[in-house]
Amino acid sequence: MSYSIQLYTLRNAMQEDLPGTIKKVAEIGFTQVEPYNFVATAKELGAALKENGLSAPSGHAPLLSQDQDEIFAAAKELGISTVIDPYLPAEHWQNAEDIQATAAKLNAAAKKGAEYGIRVGYHNHQWELESIIEGQTALEYFEGLLDPELVLEVDTYWAAVGGQDPVELLARLGDRVKFIHIKDGPGTTDTKAQQPAGQGTIAVLDVVAAAKSLEVGVVEFDDYAGDIFEGIAQSLAFLQDNAAQDVNA
Repeated sequence: MSYSIQLYTLRNAMQEDLPGTIKKVAEIGFTQVEPYNFVATAKELGAALKENGLSAPSGHAPLLSQDQDEIFAAAKELGISTVIDPYLPAEHWQNAEDIQATAAKLNAAAKKGAEYGIRVGYHNHQWELESIIEGQTALEYFEGLLDPELVLEVDTYWAAVGGQDPVELLARLGDRVKFIHIKDGPGTTDTKAQQPAGQGTIAVLDVVAAAKSLEVGVVEFDDYAGDIFEGIAQSLAFLQDNAAQDVNA
């Protein structure tokens, strides 16, 4: 099992000192990162990743609202092999027609991505789980409309906030899920209340185990009241310690 860090977690630190932040990430023990806004930072980010021996198997970019060729070209430069659209507001998930339109756009983006050798995915928030379309969550309805080569990155925390058991959701979505966001806390919309993995109400280890086709587990905090570098270090230590226990069991 490999773990990555969503760099949005460290956005404030990166704005102040991108190379120094990436160096700290490597020192904590991460070998992989998940960049966001990488078109704007590609050169500086690429240099920092190379210097610290880090790779970026996945990255977030607004494929449905910005220049896709520019995004895929930057992704290729950074070695990102899966580009994930990270956010589509709640109003897009309230009826079947809108979801069908979104699926068609993402399917088209995937065809363009394939020309660059890049796979395309989607990342949820809570509203894709709160909305019910034809007897299933909007996310699951959406999944059924996607071409086979597309993947999902399930944000397991927002799935819980949206009223779904993330373990059961991952079981239903099956092999489509190649990435998950791992975060913990009280399972509310108060992002400042988020906690390192293993310290909140999410059954993090069960969640990781439920993603049977998982390629990378991505640690993320939307926000954090404490020292963010300590927070991500605690999350990684929890995940690695428990993985080691599983191996030894």
